[in-house]
Amino acid sequence: MLAVSWLRNSYATGCWRSLAILPRSWSTIPAHMAKRKAKKTTKRRSHPRKARSKANRGLPKGAVTLVVNLRAREGQELLLEAELRALVGPTRREQGCLTYDLYRGTELPGAFLLYEVWASREDHRLHTQTPHFLQWNARKDALLASRDATFWKQIA
Repeated sequence: MLAVSWLRNSYATGCWRSLAILPRSWSTIPAHMAKRKAKKTTKRRSHPRKARSKANRGLPKGAVTLVVNLRAREGQELLLEAELRALVGPTRREQGCLTYDLYRGTELPGAFLLYEVWASREDHRLHTQTPHFLQWNARKDALLASRDATFWKQIA
């Protein structure tokens, strides 16, 4: 009884220093409350990673990237988007096409971006002779206010 009242008083005052008055049976920790032994951690080997973007891993040596910025004429935004969307499927299936992604501007609804990665400049040249590209090429002038295309070569 003495130990119980001491525990209550000690808990209330925050004083847990002297446990000598507790019965001997309370001096051992029950098995289910015993501290677990710290697991030994195995040292992992660190492998240096190449600092390359995920999208561009393993590009062929002669690969080229084409970034095309397009601005629609006033009132032609939906037609331009439809024409560009029609290019995506067939172009992605072409030999040498590694990436062909279409983006729409978040702040300018009439702004579009094509991000293309080709295995070679020759593969892109062949793309410009396909029926779906020739159809796009015939219609683009009526839909576009401006177009800016730049080829890029990955250097790092």
